[in-house]
Amino acid sequence: MTELTDLTAVQLVEAYRKGDLSPVDATRAALRRAEEVQPAVNAFVRVDGEQALAQAEESAGRWRRGEPRGLLDGVPVSIKDILLQRGAPTLRGSKTVRAERAWDEDAPSVARLREHGAVFIGKTTTPEFGWKGVTDSPQSGITRNPYDTSRTAGGSSGGSAAAVALGAAPVSLGTDGGGSVRIPGAFCGIFALKPTYGRVPLYPASAFGTLAHVGPMTRDAADAALLMDVISGPDPRDWSQLGPVADSFSAGIEGGVRGLRIAYSPSLGGQVAVRPAVAAAVRRAVESLAAQGAYVEETDPDFTDPVEAFHTLWFSGAARVTQHLPPDRRELLDPGLREICAQGARYSALDYLAAVDVRMELGRRMGRFHQTYDLLVTPTLPITAFEAGAEVPKGSGHRRWTGWTPFTYPFNLTQQPAATVPCGVDREGLPVGVQIVGARHADAVVLRAAHTLYEAGSAGIAPPALD
Repeated sequence: MTELTDLTAVQLVEAYRKGDLSPVDATRAALRRAEEVQPAVNAFVRVDGEQALAQAEESAGRWRRGEPRGLLDGVPVSIKDILLQRGAPTLRGSKTVRAERAWDEDAPSVARLREHGAVFIGKTTTPEFGWKGVTDSPQSGITRNPYDTSRTAGGSSGGSAAAVALGAAPVSLGTDGGGSVRIPGAFCGIFALKPTYGRVPLYPASAFGTLAHVGPMTRDAADAALLMDVISGPDPRDWSQLGPVADSFSAGIEGGVRGLRIAYSPSLGGQVAVRPAVAAAVRRAVESLAAQGAYVEETDPDFTDPVEAFHTLWFSGAARVTQHLPPDRRELLDPGLREICAQGARYSALDYLAAVDVRMELGRRMGRFHQTYDLLVTPTLPITAFEAGAEVPKGSGHRRWTGWTPFTYPFNLTQQPAATVPCGVDREGLPVGVQIVGARHADAVVLRAAHTLYEAGSAGIAPPALD
């Protein structure tokens, strides 16, 4: 059973096609793994084994008849507990959300998974309303790192990252408003992609507005491309969605990087202090891209840290999502969330529009930058995972999670595709991620570059081994 949990989604589908493996076997293995790892890492808020096995049985029947429903038929998946899933409460990490209601609608990305025959294992943990870069909440407690359970898994899609890293389903859906698939992806040693905004439809609309993206969290880039072929389908409920994709992400992933122009920015022009072990691992990944035929130049995008503008937009969104709560319900919130909500409520419309101006200027600068460079490569994070249960590393001097995530949130402001790829470990065995950023709409190029690192043996690390 343990060996089945090491298989990727691509490998599972191929095994089903050949008749070498049943979706029931794969689902049982994923459920068993989820049960084994839950006490140590707290990746799930809900596991529904009965439903999952029923879906797997139906999938097995389709494969026996040679009539698979779609690209992910029979593949076990998990869903971050921010996204609606029909028949399952979506509590969003908050005691203020009441479970006693009709949960009768899928989010667009979840609906596409269902249409393609995916098997739903369970819902994964999130901080309250996905507000911060680590995963702990009043509703579900602390989610821990699979490589060292005294450390954080990152966030806000920390449960999804831990579940994928430990083999409790090979793919998961996460959300990313300031790094929330890339941060835990880097800390937990998996692949994660924040697609171009609108590439994956989102409903209900996020209170954080057009900062919030839905993206795949997977074992490797090939699985993410497969997932993107499924979840990029249009949905009329999202007025800001992009048009249909012209080509398959999976079909184009083997294109390589030969001839691509890559900008390598190790510290955003000296603005970020990066730990030596992180810097060394990222540089090796960049050298690998150059060895595969990319033209690499060490240079920096021309922008200063947009954190104040991001805070204005982010904190205002947090204030909006909790605005309806009466005082007695507000007391149930994470104290840090209450703080940023109070700050967000003090911003004026002019403050908000000034932040939008900063955002538009940053987008213009990055648009010009990508006229010269196809890709920008940076560390995903300047550090590796720190102590669990804290918003910021002890002694760092940071006030908020944005203090240690300077490479991620700028590209939510610009709506660009950005992925994290595991590229090594530090001396404590904690994963390091390299970030690959593309121009808007260049998701396929980002996936190609990431896949090249996997094919070259420069991506991926040994799976965690929990006691």
